[in-house]
Order: sequence, then C-alpha cells, then structure tokens
Amino acid sequence: MTEAPTTTPENPWPVRVVSQKIAAWIGRLGWVWVDGQVAQISRRPGATTVFLTLRDPSADLSLTVTTNRDVLDSGAPNLVDGARIVVHAKPDFFPGRGTFSLRADEIRQVGVGELLARIEHLKKMLNAEGLFDRARKRRLPFLPRRIGLITGRASAAERDVCTNARRRWPAVDFRIINVAVQGPTAVPQILDALTALDRDETVDVIVIARGGGSIEDLLPFSDEALCRAVFACRTPVVSAIGHETDTPLVDYVADLRASTPTDAAKRIVPDLAEEVRLIGQARQRLRRSVSQLLDREQHRLDAVRSRPVLARPEAMVDQREAEIRALRDRATRYVGHRLDRADGELAHTLARLRALSPAATLQRGYAIVQRPDGAVVRAPDEVAEGDRLRVRLAGGELAATVEG
Repeated sequence: MTEAPTTTPENPWPVRVVSQKIAAWIGRLGWVWVDGQVAQISRRPGATTVFLTLRDPSADLSLTVTTNRDVLDSGAPNLVDGARIVVHAKPDFFPGRGTFSLRADEIRQVGVGELLARIEHLKKMLNAEGLFDRARKRRLPFLPRRIGLITGRASAAERDVCTNARRRWPAVDFRIINVAVQGPTAVPQILDALTALDRDETVDVIVIARGGGSIEDLLPFSDEALCRAVFACRTPVVSAIGHETDTPLVDYVADLRASTPTDAAKRIVPDLAEEVRLIGQARQRLRRSVSQLLDREQHRLDAVRSRPVLARPEAMVDQREAEIRALRDRATRYVGHRLDRADGELAHTLARLRALSPAATLQRGYAIVQRPDGAVVRAPDEVAEGDRLRVRLAGGELAATVEG
C-alpha cells in the first residue's frame, strides 16, 4: 500500500478521506475474541440485528457489539444485563457516522466453572506477586477517628456496619460512599471511592462491605484492578464481602478479612461497655496492688521500728562509746609498754656505748698516739727517730718527738 502524502495547512485532507483511511486501516484487522460484561441489550421487535453494549469490568470503557438474533439465541439465549460473555467479532468503522463497533458471529456466555477457573488462575498469579503476603498486612488502629465505608446505597450491609459500630462505640464517625456493588459499573465506582477515601487524611480505616450473593454477583470483588488498588492503599482496608463461605480475591489482599459486614463492625471499633468493664477491672487490680504494697511496707516499717536499735537509739551510742573507751585504754597500755621497753633498750645501748667508747678508755689512763696525718700508731716500728707525734689523753693532747 502506498504511503499517504503529508498534509499541510494549505493542503488538508477532507473529513471523508480521513474517515475512509481509518475505516481501511481498521478493516485490515482480523477477527478477535473479546471478553466483557453486558451493560445493555437492545432487541427491536421484528428486527434481525441485536445491539449489545459491552463494558470492560476493570475500566470505564464500553464498545457497541452488533450481531444477528440467531447468533445471540444460539450462543446465549437467556442473556441479561450484567452477564459475562466472550464474543468472536471483527472491528468495524463506519465512515459516514464516524463510529466504531464490533460485528460478532459467535457469542458464548461465561459459565460458573469458567469464572471459577479464571478466578483461581488470577489468585495464583497475585499470590506469586506477594499481594497476599501476611507480612505486609497492617494492624487496624484501636479507635479510628473516622471510618470510610464503601457499600451499596441503602443496603443491608451499610445498615449492619453502621448500626453495630455505633452500638459498640456511639461516637464513631463514618464517611460513606455509595457505589454499585454488582454489574458492569461496580468496579470503576469502587475504584473511584477507594481512591477518594485513601486520599482523605481524616479516614483511618476503609471498609468495603456487601451482602451475600451468587458468584456472578460477587465477581467485581475478584477483579484484578480492584485487588491491586487495595494492595496499593496506604490506609488499612477491611473486606466484608458476602457471608462466611464467600471468599472473593479482595479478601486475601485486604489487611483484614471480616466474615460479614456485622463482623467488620465488631472488629474495627472497640466495645465501649467492654472497655469500661476492663478499665474497672484494671482499676480494681491497681487498687489491690497499691493496698498490698502499702500493707507490706507498713509491716516492714513496724518490724524495723520494733528493733532495739530504734526502740532505744542511745543504746547504740553508749555501746560505741564503751567500745571506743576500751580501744583507747588498750592503745594507751600498748603504747606505754612499747615506750618502757624502748627506754630499757636505750639505757642498755647507752651503757654498752659508754663501755666501748674511746673516751672511757682514756679515762682509765690510756693514751692514743697519732702521726700528724691522724693515723694511729700501733707498733714501735711504725715510726722513726725524730718523727713528731700527737698524744691524746683524757684531759687533752701532747706533742712528742721520737728520740729512740
């Protein structure tokens, strides 16, 4: 196919040319299988053509599907709004109206078994990605300031959550967003409500509540986009979908799964009467503990006060005074004995010293002969004739000369 010439403001394409080129490009597309949810069925009496509006469950997007009445009756004779179908269709673009649609030659209504198989496959995929990991689940606040509630308008689930929560804690505050909880518009509305509540700084916990229903009714709560949105929320999310036996995939992703909307109300707020009772019990235990502690300390104080040292405090001072006096007398006797013994030893040493003193020897008539350099002369051959000597006596000294 030749390449189209470039357009310019001076040489624009007419609208019909653009429309024809789009139709030609779309016409080259082959047949495709399309999965969606029926938002509207238009059957005109006597007409052989049936118009369906097919909506994407995860996005606010829809397409028109045209088919023959025989194709619809043979593939899905009991088709109703909200049913999940798979169509084999070829894209068509109508240049005159500038509209796009699908022309189907086969329609299959998705059965319960196929829905369960798809949900199970999606469950395994999300679990492998870690969306069900218990480690990432957050604990709910003990007493939330404000609760965000996503539920159907005037539904039993809304009444159960609000009534039971206010019965347990009368001052609880709600921000309620009513949405469609089944059908082709349910998922987009729930996603918008979830985003709005998650952005609200005053909301501490978000509750998604719905009553029981069939697998098809609860199908929006197993949608992949909704599961990923719940996983991405920064606010803790509580899932209260259906009854105890109902387990849509959002139950596994939410931070807390409640078996019913009533159970959700019991788990998001404490029971005021129960908390008052627990506080009363705690006060009684505290009062008993304080009384026991005071009694125990009073007994201990009485026992201490009954001891002799406190009954007659001066006795301890008298006892210490007597001990100090005895120690002082003992020290005095010990020091006296040491002084007397030292005095005797000193007198004995003095007598020995006097007995051995050279002065005492000189007093007995002895003399010490010394040379001029002070050396003591002990033998005659140590001096020669004419040497001068010094003789020390008890009464003084004499000078002498050796003559022979």
